[in-house]
Amino acid sequence: MKKMGRAHRHFFRICAIDKRTPRDGRVLEELGTYDPMITEADARVVLKNDRVDHWLSVGALPSEKCAVLIKKYGSQGTHLDAQKAAFEKLAMPVELPEVGPPAEAPKPAEEPAAEEQSAEAPAAEEAGAAEAPAEEAKSE
Repeated sequence: MKKMGRAHRHFFRICAIDKRTPRDGRVLEELGTYDPMITEADARVVLKNDRVDHWLSVGALPSEKCAVLIKKYGSQGTHLDAQKAAFEKLAMPVELPEVGPPAEAPKPAEEPAAEEQSAEAPAAEEAGAAEAPAEEAKSE
């Protein structure tokens, strides 16, 4: 298994590789993938079964973890029906719940200040109107 991906997002390629090369080194052939981040456990492995069978027939020895995956999801696998069901489940569209009415949003802090100013403005206009006739009377 050749480790790919990034931190906290692992992804593996199942490869035929020479025993003497490093884990993430040059490969002879890529035989499938393993993505442990997929929620459906049986949909995590995708193998090219004909190529896996070829490499096993010419003497390739799988690692312990790859041997388990081949036993479960290879051409004679024990979990093939569950794998098909998992792929079908992932292929189905996701059903989202219906959106209800919007929740009451709290009023922003600016609106009460605006209401206070508008309440003060008519009072100031009334006071100004009362003073204006008195000034006119004095000037006559």
